[in-house]
Formats: sequence, C-alpha cells, structure tokens
Amino acid sequence: MIALTRRLRIAGGGGYSTVSHSDLQNVTNVLSHSWADGTLETYGSGLLLYHCFCDMCNIPEADRAPASPDLLAAFLAAAAGSYTGKNTRELPIGSECDALLRAAVTLQPKSSQKKKRQPYTVEIILAILSHLDLSVPLDASVGSCLTTGFYSCARIDELTVKTLLSFDPAVHVKPSDMREELDPKGLLMTALAVPVTKSSKSGEDLFYTAQNDVSDPRKSFANHLHVNSPPPNAHLFAYKHASGHRPLTKSAFIGRIHKGLRAAKLDPLQGHGIRIGATVFYLLRGTPFDVVKAIGRWASDTFFLYLRKHVQIMAPYMQANPQLHTDFIRISMPPVHCEFTSYFLRVSCEDVS
Repeated sequence: MIALTRRLRIAGGGGYSTVSHSDLQNVTNVLSHSWADGTLETYGSGLLLYHCFCDMCNIPEADRAPASPDLLAAFLAAAAGSYTGKNTRELPIGSECDALLRAAVTLQPKSSQKKKRQPYTVEIILAILSHLDLSVPLDASVGSCLTTGFYSCARIDELTVKTLLSFDPAVHVKPSDMREELDPKGLLMTALAVPVTKSSKSGEDLFYTAQNDVSDPRKSFANHLHVNSPPPNAHLFAYKHASGHRPLTKSAFIGRIHKGLRAAKLDPLQGHGIRIGATVFYLLRGTPFDVVKAIGRWASDTFFLYLRKHVQIMAPYMQANPQLHTDFIRISMPPVHCEFTSYFLRVSCEDVS
C-alpha cells in the first residue's frame, strides 16, 4: 500500500494537485479489505518487527516509510537466521532484495521450520469417530463438523468460531443456511451457504453428499441434530451445555480431535490437514482436477502443490506404459492442462535454481 501511495503522489507531479490526501487515504482504506483478517495479523507482526528494528537503529519516523532499499536490505540481513524464509518473504518489498530473501531461506533456523502438514484420510477420520461418544453433545458436534468439513473440502475456520463470544449469525454458518438440492438425475446434494469466507466477503457455498461408511456427513449431521437440536439461527454446530447451547470453537474442535487421535495411537494432525486430505481423497477417487479445484474453492497455485507432494496422485501419469491408464487420465486430466504443465515446469525450474 505504501508503494502504491508513493506512485500516486508521483503521478500528481510531486504534489497533490491531481490526487488529494483524502483520496490517497481512501485507496489505503479500500486496499485493507483485500486481505482476510488472519492475513492482516500476519502482516502486522512483520511490520511490528520492522519498527522494532528501526527503533534499535534510531531510524527517524520519516525515513521508515516509504523505506529506502538500503534500510530494507539492512532489516532483511538482520532477520536472516532468526526467522523463516517464508516470514521474511511476506514483507512488501522490492525486487532488489530478492537475493537477501533467498539467503533468508537458506539461513532459516531448523527450529522455526514447520512440519509438513499431513493430510487426514477416511481411515483416520473413522479412527477418530470410533473414539468419540456420539451421544454426548460435544462429541456429536465435533463428529459432524469433522465429516462435513472433510467431504466439503472446507476450511475449519468456516465451520467453527474463534471464541465462545464471537458467534455472529451474519458471518458464521447456521442450520438455516443449509439446503438440499437434486440434480436432473435425482442425485441428492447438501449445500451449505457460508455467509462470509476467507476469499469472499459475500459468502460461498459448500457441497457434500452421502458416503457409504460411518464417516457419512449426512448421518453425522442428523445425529448432531438429534443430540443437540441447535436453533435455526444459532451456530451450525452449537451443542447443548448447561441450560443452553454453546457455539463450537476451533480450539474445542481441535482439542477433541487430538484427544481422539491420541486414543487411536495416532500423531496429532493440523486442522488445515482436513482440507488437504479432502483434496487428495477426491483426486485419488478419480475426480477431475478442475472439479476438485472447484469443490475446494482453490483460487491459487497452492492447489497444485498437493499434486506434487503426494506420489499416489501422480503415479498414473508417470507409468512406462501410459496406455494402461488411458481411462484414468482421460477422465481426471483437467482440460486446462497447459496451466497444469506450465506450473510443474516452473516449479521444477525453481527447484533446480
């Protein structure tokens, strides 16, 4: 935003004859809505670190923004070796610091590197469900949230609330947001209209359908309704507590999932692994790439990373005799295969460099 503001000032001939200060401030205000709250918190942490560095170096306020290339280079050099390359890469800086960013990745401490996010599988979900008491209000809510989130490729933040006091019916999912739809062939789908999502302030629809085992999200949700009876405008996964209902918080959900994993003698998994696991699940089932991307509402190249990281997905494409897998490839290969191919070529070149 700082860089854009500076460009607008230059366009005004060095003054404010063309673009007023209020116009520039309005640009900043509008741009602030292009990122989700969690992303803004991450950027805010980086800016706090930057200002702490400037304080230690006695950099005057007027020289901090817009920052000079030399100041940014000094800041990056000071951060290298203490933070992950990803964190430093998220700073809004110019291309002249690319070499320092690559060095920051090389020098990042091993203790700061996150473990690879392992995906949930149907087998893992079944193991968790076997260690939940689905007649207990919290467990019934957690089981339904887990299966709904997995088969709809949802972000867990879209199905839970941050705190017990943060439920907002205009933002969070409710029983009244659910509907059922039939296609022309009579196939039944459950649709869930999420009022606000990370990528859409106007909301998005999640979809899922019945499955053939205990992880069936429709049966899990029916059990949740039977046990908890959440009011139409309460949180979708609100569960009975004392004389009322509690919205399902993300911390309560993750805590109960981890307890089930430990009981099943499995390692704890991250909440984001549910969406990753669902993506892998549908791809291994032979669902076309573009359809899976639409189900999960993937809007970036991040989607393709999961293809590259899971050998089972790529196996049919890399056989010595591809004719044996013609049907699989014909069905599952996306029509926009040029995008898919160019992405892998680009990633491979980046790995080599």
